[in-house]
Amino acid sequence: MNLPEHMTAVCIAEPGGPEALTPCTSPVPQPGPTEVLVRAAAAGINGPDLAQRRGLYAPPPGASPLPGLEVAGEIVAMGEAVTGFALGDKVMALTNGGGYAEYVAVPFGQVLPVPNNWSLAEAAALPETWFTITQTLVMRAGLEPGMHVLVHGGAGGIGGAAIQICSIIGAHAIAVVSDTDKASYCDRLGAIATIDRTRENIVDRVMALTDGHGADRVVDLIGGALAAVNIAASARGGHIVQVSTLEGATANVPLRTMMARDLTLSGSTLRPQTAATKAAIAAHIRDNFLLPLSAPGWIKPAITTYPLAEAARAHAEMESRRHRGKLILLTPFGAAEPAS
Repeated sequence: MNLPEHMTAVCIAEPGGPEALTPCTSPVPQPGPTEVLVRAAAAGINGPDLAQRRGLYAPPPGASPLPGLEVAGEIVAMGEAVTGFALGDKVMALTNGGGYAEYVAVPFGQVLPVPNNWSLAEAAALPETWFTITQTLVMRAGLEPGMHVLVHGGAGGIGGAAIQICSIIGAHAIAVVSDTDKASYCDRLGAIATIDRTRENIVDRVMALTDGHGADRVVDLIGGALAAVNIAASARGGHIVQVSTLEGATANVPLRTMMARDLTLSGSTLRPQTAATKAAIAAHIRDNFLLPLSAPGWIKPAITTYPLAEAARAHAEMESRRHRGKLILLTPFGAAEPAS
């Protein structure tokens, strides 16, 4: 296809609230030797996008200054060193930035085929969260069949990915939620139990659900005071995975308890990882998770869509933390896609 010289994108006028996101015109990126150019149908919204908009999460050197870390769409151009893909392929991708746009260039190692029976809008909900949980919970924390996993924010994008990856591997996810609707959603995704943090004691419930053993792994994106709760709820030899700090970047940690119970607390962010690391995560997803995701009857994450030009409204909804699943921006190309 003949590519345009310019495209519609979403720019950050200056750091601030959702109103800082404004539609703009930007040059269509040119793919490098190891990149594919994706005509984006949809882009997922994630916590790091909100942090970037606030001026707290700068793009790494060489990355697009535009927000957006995951897309799904169609390959329309490729660098000469790209292998394994062809023009016209429907793909989903973890970007290094620039996803809130009609076109985005992505290293081909971070690109995956869209699972069978998934729309592009649905597929855009996967990369950032599934890469994050695959890297932290699976590859780093060594998730194994039979483990009990405490998942905070179970009804969100990260939490939902953790629940479903546990289900594939044969681990048992216990989801922490804030209301009954979110609890029902987590049940559908495969959680073995839910804990309502507004009216139940998390540690007591975990111990009751695990016959006093505790959680072998914990996925936490809340931070703050939950650090002590996670330690109290962990089994001996447990591993707490910190993926965000929505309610506190510092915490009082009972170090003696961690030492006595042989606990591990690890944290990382995905965006600064090397291209090789991101490619290794993508390969793990492709080899271990794509087949289950394509199975008939697989429960897809709930998505709520917004036009690309309404990114500010979508960010405001994300900040309210009322939603379930993922919020997705649709380009005109994506809006015209038939439903799956």
